[in-house]
Amino acid sequence: MAVFTVADYIAERLAQIGIRHHFLVPGDYNLTLLDKLEEHPSLTGIGCTNELNCSLAAEGYARANGIGACVVTYSVGAFSAFNGIGSAYAENLPVILISGAPNTNDADRHLLHHTLAEYDFTYQFEMAKKVTCSAAAIRNSKSAPESIDRVIQACLRQHKPGYIELPTNLASETCVRPGPIGGLAAAGRQDESVLLAAVTSVAEYIEAKQKPVILAGPKVRGSKVQKNLVRLAEAIGCAVVVQPAGKGLFPETHPQFAGVFWGQVSTLAADSIVNWSDVLICVGTIFTDYSTVGWTAVSNVPGIIIDVDAVTCATTHFSGVRIRDFLASLADAVSWNENSMAEYSRLRPELPVLRASSYGELTRREVARRLQELLDPDTTVFADTGDSWFNGVHLQLPLGAGFEIEMQWGHIGWSIPASFGYALARPKRKLIVMIGDGAFQVTAQEISQMVRHRTPIILVLMNNKGYTIEAEIHDGVYNRIHNWNYVLLVQAFNSSDSGGRALALKADTTEEFSEVIRLAQAHKDGPSLIECSIEQDDCSKELITWGHYVAAANSRSGINI
Repeated sequence: MAVFTVADYIAERLAQIGIRHHFLVPGDYNLTLLDKLEEHPSLTGIGCTNELNCSLAAEGYARANGIGACVVTYSVGAFSAFNGIGSAYAENLPVILISGAPNTNDADRHLLHHTLAEYDFTYQFEMAKKVTCSAAAIRNSKSAPESIDRVIQACLRQHKPGYIELPTNLASETCVRPGPIGGLAAAGRQDESVLLAAVTSVAEYIEAKQKPVILAGPKVRGSKVQKNLVRLAEAIGCAVVVQPAGKGLFPETHPQFAGVFWGQVSTLAADSIVNWSDVLICVGTIFTDYSTVGWTAVSNVPGIIIDVDAVTCATTHFSGVRIRDFLASLADAVSWNENSMAEYSRLRPELPVLRASSYGELTRREVARRLQELLDPDTTVFADTGDSWFNGVHLQLPLGAGFEIEMQWGHIGWSIPASFGYALARPKRKLIVMIGDGAFQVTAQEISQMVRHRTPIILVLMNNKGYTIEAEIHDGVYNRIHNWNYVLLVQAFNSSDSGGRALALKADTTEEFSEVIRLAQAHKDGPSLIECSIEQDDCSKELITWGHYVAAANSRSGINI
């Protein structure tokens, strides 16, 4: 029987929790580990162009698969990967960052490459603890299984990233084999008395109100409670609105859907029904300056906060209440109250009709209209930071369509590597990426991996020659970027040795855009880039409004206490 090692233990645990692709950038401190991962029959290593893209690809994979993993080397690799791990933490996604590390025999004794030129090698572990829910620095093979399992368990239960640091010499050290994964994946036992008390309190509170409205947020995704949310909504009969980062987590075709609540830039009059309500039932919500339009959309309506593992109702807080169990139990305890839907039927605006333009210069509005026509139940849309947020939020999702956004972390360029990771986890989905030229320039290299793996992602690049979202918050010459020949760039990824099949197209007019959309839809053997040339000032009115309020919040004067 072959020797079973610490690296084998990690490989087997990754496979047990459902990971089939791990994203990587090789470095001399992780090469033995990578060999062992590659030997595992259920794992496929996916090389990335750099560690930032590697971690963001794993983040996107976690969105589709439930958990992801990326493998990097010490310092020069992990420092870059921390950016994507920060995104996973902020967006409540379990991603396991595995970093190779120097040989344990060198600690406190030698100066090594890829370090800060100091003898202390613990600094990366200390940094990792700040951006993960659990971190382990393995220092001997005997304790490795406990450390690895502790990190994996925390990731699965808390829906946050974790960190495992493995010195290069320990990767090949002998280790015990892992047992069944069930004990790690299972959530802790729910205290039934606490659950009953929380359900009783919330049900009685809602019963005493006349105009309840449910507000769903992005934590619904990580907790996987979309069905429970629908069940609760149908038990009450009230209107349901979602935060912008929660778009797609409640069916937009459901008769109780009342739009995206985003203050002054809400869709479908969601702000009107929220402001009319006398109790807001917040499920998995996150309130930030971005989601509240510079704190102007923070409702004063008394609320119920249903978090991942806690519930707050009026003046009482219940800890240790699992959101899945709570939503299901609350649905059985609440009474029917359709008052908010009756009122919303009076407030609900007609869906906007975007009229086609048969000729002339291409506009943002025409691009949005055509993208709406592409959506079907098998489509997932990625909206990158910028005006793509606002254009994407206004899309009307058919039942089954998905929507991915990274609003909390807000990293421009996130959507390129994230959509690549997502595509590997769910290859049958049709992916459309909405991205601006500024964001595209940050992570464009990862399109080469889309070419390599022939992922048919459609990337719609809005080229207005600058950081429009920044300009609407605070304009300056620094928001103007150097224009690229994006078509030639993507064509360059089609090297002769890889047999690349990327399709690169450009549209300056409405007629051209109609043609390139047709070509992109027919292209199934690799990514398609559509560069849309639009005027620099052609942005959504919602971005302008949002930008003004966020700028005002950013520039508030100090408060003397």
